[in-house]
Amino acid sequence: MTALPPLFQSWFARRGWAIHPHQQAMLDRADAPALMLIAPTGGGKTLAGFLPTLVELADGAHQGLHTLYVSPLKALAADIRRNLRTPVEDMGLPIRIEDRTGDTSATQKKRQRADPPHILLTTPESLALLTSYEDAPRIFAGLKRVIVDEIHALAESKRGDQLMLALSRLETLSPGLCRVGLSATVEDPAGLAAQLARHPDPCEIIQADPGPPPDIAMLETEDPPPWAGGGGAYAIPAILDLVRQHKTTLIFHNTRAQAEIFFHNLWLANDDGLPIGIHHGSLSRDQREAVEAAMVAGDLRAIVCTGSLDLGIDWGDVDLVVQVGAPKNVKRLIQRIGRANHRYNAPSKARLVPANRFEVVECRAALEAARDGDLDGDPKGPGPRDVLCQHILIRACAGPFDEADLLAEVRSVGAYAGLTRAEFDDCLDFVATGGYALRAYDRWQRLKQRPDGMWQLRDPRAAQRIRMNLGTIQDTETLKVRMRGAGKPLGEVEESFAASLSPGDTFLIGGQIVRYDALREMVVEVSRSSAKKPRLAVFSGTKFATTTQLSARILDLLAQDSWPDLPRHTAEWLALQRQVSRMPEADRILVESFPHDGRAHTCVYGFAGKNAQQTLGLLLTQRMEELGLGPLGFVSTDYATLIWGLDPVDDPAPLFRAEGLRDGLDTWLGGNAVMKRTFRGVATIAGLIERNLPQNRKSGKQATFSSDILYDTLRRYDPDHLMMRITQAEAMRGLVDFGRIEEMLARTAGRVDHISTARVTPLAAPLLLEVGKVPVMGRGRERLEEAEAAALMAQAGLAP
Repeated sequence: MTALPPLFQSWFARRGWAIHPHQQAMLDRADAPALMLIAPTGGGKTLAGFLPTLVELADGAHQGLHTLYVSPLKALAADIRRNLRTPVEDMGLPIRIEDRTGDTSATQKKRQRADPPHILLTTPESLALLTSYEDAPRIFAGLKRVIVDEIHALAESKRGDQLMLALSRLETLSPGLCRVGLSATVEDPAGLAAQLARHPDPCEIIQADPGPPPDIAMLETEDPPPWAGGGGAYAIPAILDLVRQHKTTLIFHNTRAQAEIFFHNLWLANDDGLPIGIHHGSLSRDQREAVEAAMVAGDLRAIVCTGSLDLGIDWGDVDLVVQVGAPKNVKRLIQRIGRANHRYNAPSKARLVPANRFEVVECRAALEAARDGDLDGDPKGPGPRDVLCQHILIRACAGPFDEADLLAEVRSVGAYAGLTRAEFDDCLDFVATGGYALRAYDRWQRLKQRPDGMWQLRDPRAAQRIRMNLGTIQDTETLKVRMRGAGKPLGEVEESFAASLSPGDTFLIGGQIVRYDALREMVVEVSRSSAKKPRLAVFSGTKFATTTQLSARILDLLAQDSWPDLPRHTAEWLALQRQVSRMPEADRILVESFPHDGRAHTCVYGFAGKNAQQTLGLLLTQRMEELGLGPLGFVSTDYATLIWGLDPVDDPAPLFRAEGLRDGLDTWLGGNAVMKRTFRGVATIAGLIERNLPQNRKSGKQATFSSDILYDTLRRYDPDHLMMRITQAEAMRGLVDFGRIEEMLARTAGRVDHISTARVTPLAAPLLLEVGKVPVMGRGRERLEEAEAAALMAQAGLAP
């Protein structure tokens, strides 16, 4: 066992602490090449990660950068800096700690490069930028340790791939680097550890005592949830009662739009004048920081928030978490629950509020999974090649490179370990020339090979533009919203939403109602409004889909003989479904047909998640159109797709043949807006499209226009272009989630149960109330228009 130095022992003793076993374990294994700690929220995992660093730096002998800390959030980096300063200042340690994010001033960034601090706290994007400079070897020469916090949150996105590629570069610059991963929620510890370590090196996993089980339950309300929709407005009286009973309550929502309207309704019902706030990513930095400061000071009783407060930020004395709407993901639920009672061995407390009747079932399944520790997650696929293309550009900015050396570095990243030489050469050729169809254009001729075989930038001045466009986060284009005559912005709205506004329209932002006045110089100017029913700004926040594992639990729950653990109103609803039709089953596709409102309706229960069910609706209506069934529209939820049209579906089984669905998807995707949107994101990450220029930033419309032209050009003249292949793979996996449809087809193996009833079935009824219905423009609508025209002519006495 590595003894804690006397100075540190005294500090622990003064605070009445004893070193936790997992903190001691991290100190004992400080020299391990890769180490991952899984510890509950409030378990001191951040101190455990930094303890070896603080001990090593205590004598003041180390010069320059010693430890790099990487976090998913700028706010988390700032919070860790505040927390680290406590032991450093208390013990008088000669350690300089600074953060470097998008909020850091240019002057400070320049000074950090010249004189790096001992501990630098940053984000994946800022780290990538640092590795792109010519003096990167000097900056990182003395680096001993990299700590990746909330590693599970990074590993699930392209930001994680970008980070691991940056670590492969750091490994070359600082051989023998120690990698440390910290997380509270991990569904596959071994898989995540393999991503963290330098491939194929091992990574030891330290599991801390998980502590007492959380106190989690469904919130009991006087009124039952509505049949459809979201928002949880029905539960506001009960939630306000909870807020009164606790010190600080975090009220989580899955989208920014839902958070805004809930906050507005909560404020209207807040007769006691309790201090409440709102926090999400589209609010101005000043407003977010004001809410954060009030939370730390304990001045707020409740904060309505989104994923912006998901991660390990220790804000104030939060003793209750409320999740409004089904969490869709058990791992996310565990993470959010951990925000309450942020102390070691103190049970977290959380209440779930289903937004509608079916979410009662989903929340029950999520609660059971959380209690069982059954976390969900999809297996990690191969490293995305658009991120690799950006990494090659980053490497070129730092100076000439040898392609064999770079390939070896890239293959040391677990996600890219299986990268073939041909795949690497594809990316290198694209970065160097733009690819076959674009190599004639100078703007995409970015690299050249020297006579000695080394690669370098064709024009060194291109480095500035490459650095300006680094990153993998693809936000929807947004515009600042500013009160007319006032200086600071209120926040941001999507460009498409701003374009839909007319003078006098009202909408919500930051919990207040504003009236749209004008759009001037890419700023939405507004004034205060007294309207009671504003329009709702559609923010770009993540649209979550229920995971495969949670869907499986829901199906298991539906298969029960009875439901004593569900509220009576929901149990009776499910019992009526079994009586009128039948219950969906995991190994069969249930299709219900019934007439309603003069139309033939078909309801397909696939439990494949919202994106996949939406795609299934597009594909099935396309097949129905080919069969002359006259589909008119559809609507999808996480569990079902409801289609309506002119003619009933008598035999649905042929509609679900896998080869036919895939052929239909390929045809539909070709010129579809989904593919163009995916292409835009891929091409931006890979460096084909520049969003930021030295003079100004392209507007969303300009970027879309140029990406659409490129997409149409490549589709016509070079359909096998690397960007087109990446786009196809991305669309299949992400936006349309065809993999979930294939999973559904595999587990049901062609078994389709078709039930015809004389009226709407209980489980299908809520879908008729859902918003987001998609019309189908085809022969069915033409037949409808022809029939209406014939009836009108007959009424006028003009029928033939």
